[in-house]
Amino acid sequence: MTTKPDETRTRPRLSLTVLRDVTIVATLGVLALYAGAGFLIPLTLALLVNVLIIALSDRVIAVTRAPVWLANIAAVTVVLAGLFMIMYILGSQATQFARSVGTYENQFDGAVNRITGLVGNDVTSFIRDNLVSIDMSYVARLLLGSATSLLNQFLLISLYVAFLMAERLAMRKKIQLAAGNPETGAELSALLDAISQSLQRYVGVKTFISLITAGISYSVFRMLGLEYAETWAVLTFALNFIPSIGSIIAVIFPAMIALVQFETVGPFLIIVLGCGTIQFLIGNFLDPAMLGRSLNMSTFLVILALTFWSTVWGLIGAFLSVPLTVCILIIFSHIPALRPVAILMSLDGRLDGNNTDPVSR
Repeated sequence: MTTKPDETRTRPRLSLTVLRDVTIVATLGVLALYAGAGFLIPLTLALLVNVLIIALSDRVIAVTRAPVWLANIAAVTVVLAGLFMIMYILGSQATQFARSVGTYENQFDGAVNRITGLVGNDVTSFIRDNLVSIDMSYVARLLLGSATSLLNQFLLISLYVAFLMAERLAMRKKIQLAAGNPETGAELSALLDAISQSLQRYVGVKTFISLITAGISYSVFRMLGLEYAETWAVLTFALNFIPSIGSIIAVIFPAMIALVQFETVGPFLIIVLGCGTIQFLIGNFLDPAMLGRSLNMSTFLVILALTFWSTVWGLIGAFLSVPLTVCILIIFSHIPALRPVAILMSLDGRLDGNNTDPVSR
């Protein structure tokens, strides 16, 4: 009877100790992410590119029955060539757009008046107060800086990818040796396989969907004769990786340019209604149908992750928010002490694709 009060007194102290340690580790982790962004961002991008290459290589093997080495070479060539083309377009046309953005700013106020008869004075006033006040030169410099930075880091990312692919087969053996015993090695291998499969599914599906969206949007831009059509198509492809707000931004910028470039509101309405409808249909029907419930992340968590990673790593963090959060969720689900946190992070409390309630395990 005398030991129970002592136990109850020590439990709050242990809880406070754990809370203190978790807070310290979390704070140091966030500071390390922020301070090491210059090193960690290229490495993270290289890991995701490596995941995309592996997914494409596996698809080539499944379809053509090609040797593994040949499928790897084909996948590396296609992915790196595509990334270089994207960065080249952004680097070249974004420079031209940044130089001419002042002209668009001066003409935008007059262009807004063209839609007064369609939407009324109240909506026009709202557009004038909110959109005209946007510092387009700052946005252009931000996009140009991000594109130029990625182009400068392309060689480093390519080197990372080359060495990751070279050590792909040896990595599993090294994990088994580093684990020390077969059980720990099997658990680590299972954890890495789960992360790899989820990321391959997400990156592969999002890349395919973004290509479809960008291709359709590019056709609309070219049909209208919109300036910098290639840049807007590339941005449409990239912005679709940003959850929730990415597709909206992908429609707003080319629509604003169309409003300034053309004397009528027809092209503006075609982009807003046409591309907006495409983004809505793909984002609400095709995207969920192809991804299914494989990620199973809370919607609030997606927005929270977008805010956090954007704050820590800027625009690149917004692109990487979902893949990084998927990794964290999977890691937490494989650690018994952190599994309750993974359940809270999930959409419906079900982990690992199982149909049983993890709470009852």
